[in-house]
Amino acid sequence: MSTITPSLKLFLNLTTVQALITKRFDAKLSSHGISLNEFLILFHLGEAPEEKMRRVDLAEKIGLTASGITRMLSPLEKLGMVKREANSRDARVSYVKLANAGKRILTDATATSELLSEQILSTLRTKKLDDLSKMLVEMGGTIE
Repeated sequence: MSTITPSLKLFLNLTTVQALITKRFDAKLSSHGISLNEFLILFHLGEAPEEKMRRVDLAEKIGLTASGITRMLSPLEKLGMVKREANSRDARVSYVKLANAGKRILTDATATSELLSEQILSTLRTKKLDDLSKMLVEMGGTIE
């Protein structure tokens, strides 16, 4: 096989690391009854003004399609973690709002996620973490 470019090597390694991290987060977050993607939904809603967002904006934050986010929100609605809220000015627009049950799960799941992220990153120096975080934001990451 021929030698691959450093940029392709980076992307292949990022993909592998992302899959491994997702697997570890899914395993830990299952104790709260959610997956990593569901945690991301609750997290972004918790950070949003008034803890609500349009579905399309939430989908973009997480990197899903509008239909993909709708499929993910349905079980969260049934479990009472999120709820729909109508737009008072435009009936065509609806919001997803973090419900009280979702806030409780988010608080607990955030503590679990923080511990796990510390474990995963414990061998890296702070300077390396800062540099990597900045690089990921430059590449399209959304959390600064």
